[in-house]
Amino acid sequence: MFNRDIIHRLKQWKSSDSRKPLILRGARQVGKTTVVKEFGKTYANYLYYNMEQTQDRDVMEMDISMENLEMMLYASKGKENRGGDTLLFIDEIQNSPKTVARLRYFYEQLHHLHVIAAGSLLENLIDVKVSFPVGRVQYMALRPCSFFEFLGALGKGNLRAILSTSPEMALPFHNELMNLFQQYMLVGGMPEIVDAFSKNKDILGLDTYFDTLVTAYKDDVEKYVRGNKLTEVVRFILSYGWSEAGEAITLGNFAKSSYQSREVGEAFRLLEKAMLMELVYPTSSPIQPVIPETRRKPKLIWFDTGIVNYQAGIRKDIIGAKDILDVWRGRIAEQVVAQELLALSEKVGQRRAYWSRPNNGAEIDFIYLYDSRIIPIEVKNGTNAHLRSIQVFMDMSPEDIAIRIWSGNYSVDNVKTPSGKPFRLLCIC
Repeated sequence: MFNRDIIHRLKQWKSSDSRKPLILRGARQVGKTTVVKEFGKTYANYLYYNMEQTQDRDVMEMDISMENLEMMLYASKGKENRGGDTLLFIDEIQNSPKTVARLRYFYEQLHHLHVIAAGSLLENLIDVKVSFPVGRVQYMALRPCSFFEFLGALGKGNLRAILSTSPEMALPFHNELMNLFQQYMLVGGMPEIVDAFSKNKDILGLDTYFDTLVTAYKDDVEKYVRGNKLTEVVRFILSYGWSEAGEAITLGNFAKSSYQSREVGEAFRLLEKAMLMELVYPTSSPIQPVIPETRRKPKLIWFDTGIVNYQAGIRKDIIGAKDILDVWRGRIAEQVVAQELLALSEKVGQRRAYWSRPNNGAEIDFIYLYDSRIIPIEVKNGTNAHLRSIQVFMDMSPEDIAIRIWSGNYSVDNVKTPSGKPFRLLCIC
């Protein structure tokens, strides 16, 4: 398996004096178990417990002191404590509420043990009896692979290094990078699928992987969602909601269904907590704080562009496109940009937003909070003069920089709004 960027953050957690048991969050099959097992190689001792296994669960739930539990953890796995640091990985922890509650005691009484827990959100969010010890644990999110990670998986680490150093240095490789980005849009960022593509370079050969993933998400609903109606609505969204990616949606009668707003909203909240999608709400203010206006239509952004392209049936359009910003009225480009924005952070609560002024129709695809500054991001080709919404935003904003994502070469342009305000427009691809 290829390297994931989150390993660097895990190493920082490992060396921190304020380290607490870590809850690793992420959608099912996003690679949590694989990442932690790889990270475990940096420890003198590695103990793996899966709470779906009865024997592992029985050990964790033994009514003994924490000191004796530590000895049992080694003995149960037939391992000798070889000295040095130890990583204890508790997988599928949502299946053992007692183990969840015990995390605080790992922090308070066995702080020398490094503890990571993970679980599938569709499961642990349904059981209201499971609550993590407040103030005794910390959280980190694992997302689908970013484009940078995709380059590494394909053996293109040299191009990643160039992009990371300077966009100007990447100009000679523009066409190659755009071709690779088109592949990334088709494949997406689910680790098993990226790994398969890196070995076979066969897009159609990935169909089985995509089908298996979506089927697994639907099966989760059958297993863990209580209530036939909610199950029905969630399954409908997982079947037909992919075609609404990048669109501002209405909850009532979503995707031409007969479901009411309350029913669809409840289903979306479940899928959002499972980190499968996000309802991205607009804001009409260009300054802090960014407050989502939840009475207005949100955009539906799914967690992985590869699954969107497969489920929505638009892969042929992407393969034959001269410019990916023209595909699907630009929605798939917005979807992949949104995915890349989220990949910039391991914060579980990280959310995206877009800017819109209902009175004049001006709309910015995304706004990004950077060092307390709100930076507008437009996903659009064309001349600078045609970026009317960015100009409206910049006239209202105290900032002097905006970003345009396009298919052209990197540049930094000096632009003026119709009212005469100067700002810099970073055109990046």
